[in-house]
Amino acid sequence: MSQYRTFTATDAVEYARQFSGLENPQQLTQALEVGDGNLNLVFKILDQQGKSRVIVKQALPYVRCVGESWPLTLDRARLEAETLIEHYKYSPEHTVHVTHLDASLAVMVMEDLSEYKIWRGELVAGKSYPQAARQLGHYLASVLFSTSDFALHPHEKKAQVARFINTEMCEITEDLFFNDPYIEHPRNDYPPALEPLVASLREDAELRIAVAELKHRFLTHAEALLHGDIHTGSVFVTDSGLKAIDAEFGYYGPMGFDLGTAMGNLLLNYCGVPGLLAPREAAEARDQRLAEIITLWQTFSDEFLTRSEQTTRDVALAVPGYAQKFLQKVWCDAIGFCGTELIRRTVGMSHVADISNIADDMMRTDCLRHAITLGRTLILAAGHISDAESLVARIRQVA
Repeated sequence: MSQYRTFTATDAVEYARQFSGLENPQQLTQALEVGDGNLNLVFKILDQQGKSRVIVKQALPYVRCVGESWPLTLDRARLEAETLIEHYKYSPEHTVHVTHLDASLAVMVMEDLSEYKIWRGELVAGKSYPQAARQLGHYLASVLFSTSDFALHPHEKKAQVARFINTEMCEITEDLFFNDPYIEHPRNDYPPALEPLVASLREDAELRIAVAELKHRFLTHAEALLHGDIHTGSVFVTDSGLKAIDAEFGYYGPMGFDLGTAMGNLLLNYCGVPGLLAPREAAEARDQRLAEIITLWQTFSDEFLTRSEQTTRDVALAVPGYAQKFLQKVWCDAIGFCGTELIRRTVGMSHVADISNIADDMMRTDCLRHAITLGRTLILAAGHISDAESLVARIRQVA
């Protein structure tokens, strides 16, 4: 068994030469570290012409952006790789291809996606990808249906739930989504001008109960193998393609969590673009984000229903009308989890460039205020919004 050590760039090159699967691995000559600084080391492995050919990713035994004071399990590398491998089985066109895993070194080797762009960065720059929302909906329908009780034998499903228990990473989600923003906590980070609004979250009994209900669903509803952190920063896009990456939070949970996280990040951009783009471009971008939310949900729900009609294995779950009823629950969950994503990305520690890149302090604060208010509105209204068009109408009402 390999003994864990933190990789240097030289280590990454040597490892890629052994396990990249390339026909001529000796052409790999250097490594460029491109990690986002939060959790992992990520190396692009370059050939003699300086072209990136493969990715080597290693988990660190702590939260990189905090330091050794916040230790993390190395088993998250196995869980991430196996989540991506499982998702690749069902949606190879929209999942990064993991070609090698060494769990003892917490290292995986993946296909290079240099021809792709990170979706968040493109949205921040005002660039639109018309196919992305449909493709993301297709990805989520494929992987969530195929890893659920609708598709799997009960014995296999239960074994999979056990295989993908992800205790430490789920605890991070539980704290950052459902605990920290609603109490006074040192990880919270927001402008002092927003203190009255944030204090009102802590004092809102109805909101706190709704968030508790969402957390309870996250803890107990093992519906499908989630990506667990599917946001615009963990999605790569081209004009014609989309690939999901970074699944270290993968576990069996409520389907609405992945959908809500994706929707929430589109809405973070919706809230932020007035501070990033000129007025006309910002208005167009906002309309596009709302259209993408509609497309995402409609694609997911249509494909999920088609799959349920054609391939549901369980006799009871195949009863006509049940899949539609189940999707109503997923939709309600998604709106609520969408609201918690908006609040945790603004009140909590995990900010996003859609708002943090706004240069003007007053405008940035206004956009944060909008996102917090919208998040609260969606959490409280989740059970009363019947469809995507009604959701968009409610969003437009929140100033």
